[in-house]
Amino acid sequence: MDLRGRAFLSVHRLRILLMLFHTMAQIMAEQEVENLSGLSTNPEKDIFVVRENGTTCLMAEFAAKFIVPYDVWASNYVDLITEQADIALTRGAEVNGRCGSSESELQVFWVDRAYALKMLFLKESHNTSKGSEATWRLSKVQFVYDSTEKTHFKDAVSAGKHTANSHHLSALVTPAGKSYECQAQQTISLASSDPQKTVTMILSAVHIQPFDIISDFVFSEEHKCPVDEREQLEETLPLILGLILGLVIVVTLVIYHIHHKMTANQVQIPRDRSEYKHMG
Repeated sequence: MDLRGRAFLSVHRLRILLMLFHTMAQIMAEQEVENLSGLSTNPEKDIFVVRENGTTCLMAEFAAKFIVPYDVWASNYVDLITEQADIALTRGAEVNGRCGSSESELQVFWVDRAYALKMLFLKESHNTSKGSEATWRLSKVQFVYDSTEKTHFKDAVSAGKHTANSHHLSALVTPAGKSYECQAQQTISLASSDPQKTVTMILSAVHIQPFDIISDFVFSEEHKCPVDEREQLEETLPLILGLILGLVIVVTLVIYHIHHKMTANQVQIPRDRSEYKHMG
């Protein structure tokens, strides 16, 4: 009995130690979240940071607006008409998030949690002709809104909480190890639980990196969106063409000058034999 009692105590102590170790591991791996929108010069843009074990694992800067259609009664109180609420993500919003090796998530809440945005990011590997390549993308967006909130919704019919989700989303595709940057507006359509309603999410001034952040609070090399690259090309193309045209003009003038100088220095040989007597 004494041996069994000792064995039972040893197992019990081992369980307690394992529980303590598990609790400590959870505390050490606890994530911190910060809203640094005060550091942005853009009054419409928020900056969100998720940190794990004292190191930044997700950073996101963007401005967001949601166009939400909703029904109200017409003046005859018989027919329904559709109004539109423009809901902007306000600075100082509450933030939550989590990081993983292949899946990360950002959650944002504002106006006393009447509105909530969830963005899910995935990192994947693909086999290409150059070998295996890894990319990350925005794979899901969920927007929860409360149409009883009076600031944006006026006398909404069937007011209450609704959820709008993306379907088969593959946006912001970026090579692994890089951040995604895009100043241009991008729209994402979300299907709402409010019947026959589609919510439009508009992102702008985006700079996001949900994986592989090397330096604390510092984005990795930017991957520009195609729209920004095209606009940059359109801005620089006239300058490039002007430089090429100027270079062509300069080269032409130089060639003409050299040719004129060489021609002027050449001795003109008389073609008429009678002119030879005047030579010498």
